[in-house]
Amino acid sequence: MGDGRSLEVEGAVAAHHDEQERPARVLGGWIGVLVAVVAGAAGGLTLWQVFRPLAQGSQFYLIVFLAGTLPLVFLAYRARGGRGDEPGWTDGGLAGLAFVVCLYPISPFGGGYDGFLDRQALLEPVDVVFGAVLLILVVEAARRTTGMALPIVCCAFLAYGYYGGLLPQHWPIAHSGMDFAQIVDALYNSASGFYGTPLDVAATYIVLFTIYGAVLDLSGASRFFVDLSVSAFRKSRSAAGRTAVAAGFLLGTVSGSGTATAVSVGAVTWPMLKRAGYPAEQAGGMLAAAGVGAILSPPTLGAAAFIVAEYLDVSYLTVLGWAMIPTLLYYLGILLAVEIDVRRFGVRAVEMPATGAWALLRRYGYHFSSLVLIVVLLALGESATRAVVYATLLAIALSVLDPEHRLTPGRLFEALAAGVRGVLPVVAVCAAAGVITAVTTRTGLGAQLASLLVGGARTVSGDPAVVLALTVVLAAVALAILGLAVPVTASFIIGWVIIGPALLGLGVPAPAAAMFVFYYSVLSEVTPPTALAAVGASAITGGRTMPTMWQALKYALPAFLAPIAFVLTRHGEYLLARGPWTGVLGTSVVAAGAVFGLAVATGGWIPGVGRAGTPSRVLAGIAGVLLLYLEPGAVAAGVASLAVSVLVAGIVREKTKQEPEAEA
Repeated sequence: MGDGRSLEVEGAVAAHHDEQERPARVLGGWIGVLVAVVAGAAGGLTLWQVFRPLAQGSQFYLIVFLAGTLPLVFLAYRARGGRGDEPGWTDGGLAGLAFVVCLYPISPFGGGYDGFLDRQALLEPVDVVFGAVLLILVVEAARRTTGMALPIVCCAFLAYGYYGGLLPQHWPIAHSGMDFAQIVDALYNSASGFYGTPLDVAATYIVLFTIYGAVLDLSGASRFFVDLSVSAFRKSRSAAGRTAVAAGFLLGTVSGSGTATAVSVGAVTWPMLKRAGYPAEQAGGMLAAAGVGAILSPPTLGAAAFIVAEYLDVSYLTVLGWAMIPTLLYYLGILLAVEIDVRRFGVRAVEMPATGAWALLRRYGYHFSSLVLIVVLLALGESATRAVVYATLLAIALSVLDPEHRLTPGRLFEALAAGVRGVLPVVAVCAAAGVITAVTTRTGLGAQLASLLVGGARTVSGDPAVVLALTVVLAAVALAILGLAVPVTASFIIGWVIIGPALLGLGVPAPAAAMFVFYYSVLSEVTPPTALAAVGASAITGGRTMPTMWQALKYALPAFLAPIAFVLTRHGEYLLARGPWTGVLGTSVVAAGAVFGLAVATGGWIPGVGRAGTPSRVLAGIAGVLLLYLEPGAVAAGVASLAVSVLVAGIVREKTKQEPEAEA
């Protein structure tokens, strides 16, 4: 780009992907053409639905959308691991079967759409058979795209729905029982099952953003974002680290997957990081943390953020506003860790491309236009779906400014099909999540588990503040463990239906509770022992996997503690930009001080002072925790602790300087 020496984004992702998906097949021949055509048709239907919604209503559209996308999962994803990229007869048979059972509710054979709805809670045997087959296919699709964990969770909820009536009725989680026909009815013919909010979000918001991401990628935006990151910091000793972080942030607008972003950025920046002197594990941890920022960063957050907006019945712009300050704190923590590592590891300056940032911005800065347009349209009251469609059209129009990446009709169709293929894992996850939400809704399991969670905290103490604190800690641990097993989107859905009621019952505002669950669901990407973003990054750097995970955890530490502040203190909502501007500003400054303290504690270095010994690191860590409590007394103690930490480090430094002089 520019002088012809720019860096390509190797393995750049063409669309948003869910965070624990398995690799898809590389399809060719007539199968590849068929999948592309069907995916393109599904994308066209999604765009049509934005401006001319189907007269039969939202559920009718979801039935058609699932019929167009679920069969593609069986053609695009393998039944088992391996490298075979040609679907077999079994895959084709399952795809055809999925198409039939998905369309059954609106087919004349099923009595038509209205007739099917009239049979709600009164399903005929043939309805139950078709619903049961769809259930099996949805679970299998989830297995193919994400592995065994989510199907196991779904089976556990199904078993609870069927056998829960046999539990002793004095048990809190016992219910009156559901027979198999009732379970199928809840999944197949209600708004809380397969066609519930998760799939609705996937079929409207998420698929449109994946198409937008594919258009940005094919128009050269990914390449420009990485080149700009490289050029912006080329004269700094910490340029390599800053470049990796900035590229992760910018590529997050194209890929909503932490793992995909970490791998894409790592493929480009690891050679620079290596030449600069970064150890493989530290570089991998930095790349993983920067990649996870893609799911946390406006204006295109991860898939779960759209579900937050739907569950709370707020605009997507509102959710973006809530995410703004936490995102800044997250990247502040990473950048502080980068600056500390530069000094700890003696990182060297490396030679960067000669093209300057301003030259790149003048030539290719138009790639930011569509991102800005999304925010402007949302601010003007436009729906998120229309805003992203208009932004996509603008990106297409501006692509003519770069002959190398001009979007011809053929490349436009490629982007449309790639966008829909990119959302297939999300469709599988959201349809499978319908099993969880339907069983939870019908049995009241969410409220019962929330009661158990709060009751466990109350057995320790009757003090409301202590009960809240213990509940928050238990919820954080539960979400972290849940995130080890299932993708981010499913983790949020499960966490919200179980942990959300517990937090709401203790008086936590809904936005704070939802964002708490959202952040802890996302952070599973950097939580050992799975930490898929770190696994992907270590594959690029060649570093040891487990040390890379711990380094990623170090870089992302502020993100683990800040969500607790959302729900634990009365000023926590200020970090979500909810409250008077003076309170928001003051709280943000205090939280930034907390991030600084945590960075010193984990990095062992105080910028401007020097190495921090164990006493200074302990004091800095205590300061970080106290400052995040956000109450006046805790803030005062935190400031004092941080000041003492810096003072101790300074005294040790001066003493170390004087010893050689005395010997001389």
